[in-house]
Amino acid sequence: MNMAADGLSVEKVHVWRGDRHVLRGVSLSLGPRQLLHVSGPNGTGKTTLLRVVCGLLRPEQGQVSWRGHSISSARSEYQATLAYASHEPALKGDLTALENLRFAVGLKRRVTADELRSALQRTGVAACADLPARVLSAGQRRRVAMARVLAMSASLWLLDEPFTNLDAAGSDVMSSLLQSHVAGGGSALVVAHHELTVECDMRRMELA
Repeated sequence: MNMAADGLSVEKVHVWRGDRHVLRGVSLSLGPRQLLHVSGPNGTGKTTLLRVVCGLLRPEQGQVSWRGHSISSARSEYQATLAYASHEPALKGDLTALENLRFAVGLKRRVTADELRSALQRTGVAACADLPARVLSAGQRRRVAMARVLAMSASLWLLDEPFTNLDAAGSDVMSSLLQSHVAGGGSALVVAHHELTVECDMRRMELA
């Protein structure tokens, strides 16, 4: 695919895990107001692709660019524009939901308690703000993790299975948040096994 000068470009990325060729020349582009849904069977490299895109894993071949510049040459600027949510919510069990957000978001930008509570409100877990993460259900932890993404005010969302452990109501909330983010000019790269019901400029890519 052509480079997205105003967004994300992945060009012919190859990644090996030992003798296994996980990603074989994967290319994609993603611009403002676009969502890319990546699917495929387990073991096809979906999470590996996200880790490459967010800069946690360097590919053996190929390049990832953001707004026309390699992410390795503009790492700090790139990191400031993205919010990455892994398959696991990655919350510290002894911290409250609010404390988890304050710690994680505070590493990226200055943020107020009101902003964090607003993010929790939008994901439907405002009542959990002062509860330790270890007492929350799996679905509640997923919603707190999404509140963290919201609070980062990032233009690029990289989400790994964000619908895991969500009930129907939670899935509706997640779809609405994705739709609002893209409609507001943001971009989202979403790994998900099932179909997404998001009304926006959405493309699909299946890894095999």
